[in-house]
Amino acid sequence: MLKMDQNPDLPTTEMSDNNTDNNTTAESTDPPQRFTRKEILTLISMASVNFGSMICYSILGPFFPTEAVKKGASQTVVGLIFGCYAVSNLIGSLVLGKYIVQIGAKFMLIAGLFVSSCCTIIFGFLDRAPAGPIFISLCFIVRSLDAVGFGAAMTSAFAMTAKIFPNNVATVLGSLEIFTGLGLILGPPLGGWLYQSFGYDVPFLSLGCLLLIMVPFNIYVLPSIEAVPSKDSFFRLLTHVKTILVCYVVFTLSAGLGFLDATLSLFAINRFGLSNGYVGLIMLGLSLPYCLASPLIGYFTDKYPATRMAVLVTGGIAATIGFCLLGPAPFLHIQSHLWLLVVMLGLIGFSLGMSAIPTFPEIITCAYEIGFEEGLSTLGMVSGLYEAVWCTGTFYGPIVGGIIVQHLGFEWAAVVQGALAFLGAFLIFMYSLCQRTKRQRVQENNQQADERTPLL
Repeated sequence: MLKMDQNPDLPTTEMSDNNTDNNTTAESTDPPQRFTRKEILTLISMASVNFGSMICYSILGPFFPTEAVKKGASQTVVGLIFGCYAVSNLIGSLVLGKYIVQIGAKFMLIAGLFVSSCCTIIFGFLDRAPAGPIFISLCFIVRSLDAVGFGAAMTSAFAMTAKIFPNNVATVLGSLEIFTGLGLILGPPLGGWLYQSFGYDVPFLSLGCLLLIMVPFNIYVLPSIEAVPSKDSFFRLLTHVKTILVCYVVFTLSAGLGFLDATLSLFAINRFGLSNGYVGLIMLGLSLPYCLASPLIGYFTDKYPATRMAVLVTGGIAATIGFCLLGPAPFLHIQSHLWLLVVMLGLIGFSLGMSAIPTFPEIITCAYEIGFEEGLSTLGMVSGLYEAVWCTGTFYGPIVGGIIVQHLGFEWAAVVQGALAFLGAFLIFMYSLCQRTKRQRVQENNQQADERTPLL
């Protein structure tokens, strides 16, 4: 049995029942336990956090760049305003993940929600600031603080989910990703409609207030978790080769999403003559398969944890095919069609679910394998590392992808993203193959040693 799936709070008789020769089989055949009231309320709370945070994060896309240009910001500055979010989130996630026990997981989540909601509301008043350096500086400050609050809420949410649902981490995270996807899907069209109907400030004020309402709700619903601080560090966690490989897979996922967010709309408009509204519908081809696949992949990898690495490899290969046929790649000599673009976006969305959901529980497993203590402190560090790597990809994807598109075109830029995904799948496959060979050699040596041992 994987160490992360062990629950020290189980009665002795239940633990002894699990102590069989085939632990994995025993786990997969156990009847599912019903969630307690505390667990159900926690799920509702985490779902609201995921949905509210993501919808506030994604409302800027349709209209803020235009408003920022009117205020004297160049396209490069607008890109940096978006990019500073990822950098601030990265730094905040690492620091807060390290000190989650000292701060308190519940307090961190609630404080993060409060800061993020207030920053969203304040952002709605920035159009009243003087144009030029003052407006640009305020955008950087408010956006960075919003990112730290968002990072605090998400880091704590991941850690608390793993703590409260130790035997169903992937299943629960996969189910919560439905609400993450809904937030990302509804944010841009809702923000654009509110902007066109009521002006610049209403999208931020309405959604910021929605997020603010969740603060007292989570104060009442979320349980308090007591834990002892750990002396372990991120550097020790990264000494495990598998941790580095899984983190690279997380990086390729977020880089691919960031690349598509920054470049797909212009490609679809120029190639197929679509309007912005139709481009938004095309993006549903990416989000919906991800939302549908995530809970299924989570349930499967929780039921059969030994398959996680194989699922990561399969997801990487599927992403490679999707990105190579998205353009399609020039060396394939295939004519570009709108239906092919939509189908490949669906394949990429499904592959994201296959690759994203098993990564978090797998990093937890790596931490326990190298001797990290089971508890909130370890889960906080894993959550902080996960968020930091994800933010690195979201910063890298739009910038590097945009540069490649500018010099080589969208088709070759998509091929590069596919190559990154293939490299991750290849490295995971080779690592798994080496580990399997190593285990076989150990078994053979043990058998030879037993044969040489005298009977008397």
